[in-house]
Amino acid sequence: MAWTIGVIVFALGILASIALHEVGHMVPAKRFGVRVSQYMVGFGRTVWSRTRGETEYGFKAIPLGGYVRLVGMMPPARPGSRPDGGFWGPMIADARDASSSEVRPGEEHRAFYNLSTPKKLVVMLGGPVMNLLIAVVLIGVYLVGYGTLVTSTTVAQLSECVPTSVTSSSMGDDCGPDAVPAPSVAAGLEPGDTIVELDGTRVTGWAQLVGLINDAAGREVPVVVERDGQRVTLEVTPAAIDRPVVDEQGLAVTDADGEAQTEPGGFVGFAPLRVREPQPVGAVLPAVGDGVWQTASIVATLPVRVADAAQQAFTDEPRSQESVQSVVGVLRVAGEIATLDEALLDRVMYFVALLASLNIALFVFNLIPLLPLDGGHVVNALYEGAKRTLARVRSLPLPGPADVARMTPVTYVVFVALIGAGAVLIVADLVDPVRLT
Repeated sequence: MAWTIGVIVFALGILASIALHEVGHMVPAKRFGVRVSQYMVGFGRTVWSRTRGETEYGFKAIPLGGYVRLVGMMPPARPGSRPDGGFWGPMIADARDASSSEVRPGEEHRAFYNLSTPKKLVVMLGGPVMNLLIAVVLIGVYLVGYGTLVTSTTVAQLSECVPTSVTSSSMGDDCGPDAVPAPSVAAGLEPGDTIVELDGTRVTGWAQLVGLINDAAGREVPVVVERDGQRVTLEVTPAAIDRPVVDEQGLAVTDADGEAQTEPGGFVGFAPLRVREPQPVGAVLPAVGDGVWQTASIVATLPVRVADAAQQAFTDEPRSQESVQSVVGVLRVAGEIATLDEALLDRVMYFVALLASLNIALFVFNLIPLLPLDGGHVVNALYEGAKRTLARVRSLPLPGPADVARMTPVTYVVFVALIGAGAVLIVADLVDPVRLT
């Protein structure tokens, strides 16, 4: 039941993201005077709709997208121009005729193709930018209201003895009869102690504490801990030992083979407590920027990643957790999140993070500069604007709107490619889904 609820709730989140994406297109289009005849969430047969003013609002049977119908997306053929020939000629003509038929007599000025370049850009970027804003809000809720796991300077667990080396999987608990007791035990550290000072230096974070321990290897130094609201001073002698290299979060750094990198250092003998710490508001935009960059890197290599996902799904090669997924795979992940044996707030926040990632993906994906995606319309608007700017500079008559209908072949090819890639990923997600663990 929890799995099903998780899938349904996240599906509603996806639909809301799609609906708001289309609002991002519709609102500026209406404000600029373009007639918007339809606002639909989904594709296929209409399940429900209502007409308000001059716009029909509704839901369609296949909830895998949405659209707003902006009247006059394609300009009519120029007077006296020759019809396009070849295989694509009839399709281009049909696309032009379908677009022109939506323009009511006397309302040519309300057609999308008559908008200025800046207004076209605002309308076409409105959808992706809406998804970006959703991601900013969701990531803000996650980072500022919930926080991220950080390694604290609080003692969670004591080691019993000094091992020969410290790795990510060894904390000195496999002690023989000749083992040396861990310095933490000898110093009198207790679980729950928070280290606030070492060797006279105030401790501000785990990475700094590790550096102080390494510098004090083999020397007896004072350590001040906070215990039950009071500060207690102890004496500890960190053992000289090879220990792992850690990053700013206190996590072990590994090499290409997955082995922990080590360096000479000190060993006290305790595992730190991992705590969830709310982040400042200033951390939100950098986090969104990182998400956009990582997603853009994935989209740039999408054909290869789709091929890898298919190979992993239909061979003995295990499906990578970094594999791209279809909406089916994302919904399965949402179902697994709902069944995790964790607090309700934790699961809700995982949903928030997943939905934020999805909105970042919608933002980046829709900016691909190919029709029928928003990025394709942006490129056409920029091309049109560049031609008009050049004409102004050269004191020439301004050219008419860009003939978007000529891009119909590209639209069909990209649409078929997207359907094919989506079908491959859906099958892969059903045969060999990406799993959380």
